[in-house]
Amino acid sequence: MSTVIVGAGQAGVHLAATLRQEGYQERIVLIGDEPEPPYQRPPLSKAFLLGSAPEHTLHLRAESFYRDSAIELLRGERVTWIDRPGRRVRLAGGTHLAWDRLVLATGARPRPLGVPGEDLGGVLPLRNLADARALREHMASARSVVIVGGGFVGLEVAAAFASEGGEAVLLEAGDRLMGRAVTEPVSRFFARAHADRGTRIRLGAGAAEFLGRRGHVTAVRTTDGRTHPADLVVTGVGVLANSELAEWAGLAADGGILVDAALRTTDPRVHAIGDCARFPSAHHRARVRLESVQNAVDQAVHTGRLIATGEVRSYRELPWFWSDQKGLKLQIAGLPTGHDHVQLLGEPGSGRFSTLVFRGGRLVAVESVNRPADHMAARRLLASGRELAPDRAAAPGFDLKAFTADTAELAV
Repeated sequence: MSTVIVGAGQAGVHLAATLRQEGYQERIVLIGDEPEPPYQRPPLSKAFLLGSAPEHTLHLRAESFYRDSAIELLRGERVTWIDRPGRRVRLAGGTHLAWDRLVLATGARPRPLGVPGEDLGGVLPLRNLADARALREHMASARSVVIVGGGFVGLEVAAAFASEGGEAVLLEAGDRLMGRAVTEPVSRFFARAHADRGTRIRLGAGAAEFLGRRGHVTAVRTTDGRTHPADLVVTGVGVLANSELAEWAGLAADGGILVDAALRTTDPRVHAIGDCARFPSAHHRARVRLESVQNAVDQAVHTGRLIATGEVRSYRELPWFWSDQKGLKLQIAGLPTGHDHVQLLGEPGSGRFSTLVFRGGRLVAVESVNRPADHMAARRLLASGRELAPDRAAAPGFDLKAFTADTAELAV
C-alpha cells in the first residue's frame, strides 16, 4: 500500500523524510500544487525579499533527496477529491492514486479583505514564492507603500522596506500591533521601534477601499476616513485554513481540520498536520491551529512515527515561534493567549527584554526580544512542566536562565 501526502510544504516534506527515517518501506507520494521544488516560507518576508537569499537557498531538500529516498514528488498537481471508502484521491488531471494512509498538509491561504479594489494591480498578499517574487519586483520601484495588517508578516515587510531607505504607512484595524499574538508591552515596543525607523503606524484604521487608475492601485481609503497614496499595497490580515478538501470528504472541520490528540481526523486513517490542523493543545487546554515551522515539523515527525511504527501517542510538543524584523528578534515560547499577568525581565528601552506571561498563576509563555538565552531557558522550563510562581518571578534580580538551571539540577 502507500501513504499519500497532500501538501508539499514544511509539514509534508518533513513527514515524507520521517517515514523513511523510521524504516517505512511502502510507497510515498508527496503532492504539491506549486511548480517549484518544496521551499521554506519564513525567508520570503525577510532575506528573500531583501535579495540576500537566492531562490535555490530556500529549497527544503535537494531534488536528489526525493529520488534517493524513493519519494514520488508530484509538483504542480492538485488533489480535487478524496474517496474515503475506496481509499483513493483524484488529481485535477483525472489520475487516481490509492492510499492506505492519507495525510492532509494543505496549509493555509491569505484571508481576503473583502473591500472594493482588492483585485487592482499592485495590491499583493505574501504567502508563497510567486507572491514574494512579485512583491520584490514592485518594491524596487515603489514610492508610496501601504501595508495592511500589523501582524508578523506586515511588520517584517515594513522592516525590509525601511532597511532599503523607504517609508511605509502601516494600517492596523486593532488597537495594537500583533494584538492576537503578543502581550501589550511587546506590542508597544515594536510600535515604537518601527516608528523610529520611519514607518507611519495607524492603529484603529483598516482598509475600506483601494482606489486605482488604469487597473493599478493609486491610494488606500481607510475606515477612519483618510486617504493614503499608494503605488504598492501589501496585505497581511491573517490566513484561512485550507480545509475544503477535508470537508468535501465528510471530515470534521471548524476553523481548520479537526484532529484528535494523535493528529488523526474523524477518519483514523486520515491525518492532518501543520497550518491546516486544529488540535487539542496539551499546553493551552483548548483546540488551537498554529502557523509555525516548529509546529509543522514536530507534527510531521509525530505523524511519521505513528504511521511507520503503529504506536499511537498524544502530540505534546511545546509551541514556539519567532519573527525577525531586521535586527529586532522576537522569540516566543508557549502561547500568551488569555493571560492575566505579565512580568517584565529587563528594560524595553534597552532593546533587550523578556516578558513572563501568566494565566491563573501559572507560567504559560515567555516572549523574548533580543534575549535568546531567555528564550532557550523558557523552552526548557515550559516543556518540563515545572512551576514558576509570579511572586518569585517578580523578585529583584530574578534570572530566568539561572532559575531554569537550578530547577533542572533539583530534578536530577
